[in-house]
Amino acid sequence: MSSLKIKPLQDRVLIEPQKAEKMTASGIIIPDSAEEKPQKGKVVAVGNGIDNKKMNVSINDTVLYGKYSGTELNIGGKDYLIMKESDILAII
Repeated sequence: MSSLKIKPLQDRVLIEPQKAEKMTASGIIIPDSAEEKPQKGKVVAVGNGIDNKKMNVSINDTVLYGKYSGTELNIGGKDYLIMKESDILAII
């Protein structure tokens, strides 16, 4: 994403969370008050790492992270999370 003017430092990663599901697989509509926070998103920016250790995630990776991980940011009207790479649970 070349339009972003933010570069994470050290071992931090900027993630664009996926939207929460609005409907179950069986067709039941989930109201806004019952929605769970998304735990999956796309990496849009990556820091340089600490002490020249290579980062394990790359831009455009889809990742799973803890429900309460990261700090919420709103940049240009879009929601993002910035978190340490260690808060990422898996690349999917």
